[in-house]
Amino acid sequence: MNEEIQFVLDAAQESMNAAIAHLERAFVKIRAGKASPAMLSSVMVEYYGSQTPLSQVANINTPDGRTISVQPWEKGMLSEIEKAIMNSNLGFNPMNNGDLIIINVPPLTEERRIQLTKQAKAEAEHAKVGVRSARQDANKDIKDLEVSEDLEKKALVDVQELTDKYVKKIDDFLAAKEAEIMKV
Repeated sequence: MNEEIQFVLDAAQESMNAAIAHLERAFVKIRAGKASPAMLSSVMVEYYGSQTPLSQVANINTPDGRTISVQPWEKGMLSEIEKAIMNSNLGFNPMNNGDLIIINVPPLTEERRIQLTKQAKAEAEHAKVGVRSARQDANKDIKDLEVSEDLEKKALVDVQELTDKYVKKIDDFLAAKEAEIMKV
């Protein structure tokens, strides 16, 4: 195969991989019933005058499927961390026992599960748009190359096969996430 075409295919695949990676990061933030340290990844704490990610001022653990424990590295940070978690609009009610902060993750209601499933579908659709955009760019680049008609057609078919493979990956990720969200 022509080196230029291979370069275009590699670039398209890289772009599609980026869409999948973005989807995986988005899915980590969608809560699925069990506690996870990633649920607090967006929490920023006031630390010596600057906003700092919670993970940089405390140790975050999940002792069981329904609890998140946050142990600050400095005891004086307990109230700041507690305030930051409350202000983060995650719907958590942190409890401060003097040594660490304990967050009980309530089970999801059916209505909330449906909302989260819709959010997961929206993220998956966003990833599919990214994959299709990569396909469109690759097809345009291939048509701009000066290669034989047969090579061009084969390259366009290869791009479509790559696109189908990544769309299926996204659908599989979505199905797994939906099952995780709907599992009671």
